[in-house]
Amino acid sequence: MKKIFNIEVDCAVCAGKVEQAISKIDGVKEVSINFITQKLAIEADEADFARIIKEARIVGKRIEPDFVIE
Repeated sequence: MKKIFNIEVDCAVCAGKVEQAISKIDGVKEVSINFITQKLAIEADEADFARIIKEARIVGKRIEPDFVIE
């Protein structure tokens, strides 16, 4: 299943780094961040989404302190 989230990220380079970090989370099949539209798309099993989003927030904040997933 693919879900799309609104995000806040300040620069395109940081968005790329966050995308790479999220792709390494267990259970993530595919991930993409569109810096222009401030959208995060994640494909994963439905049962894994809560854990993946929690971990994505943590890794995103490590890279970009202002990173937010809404």
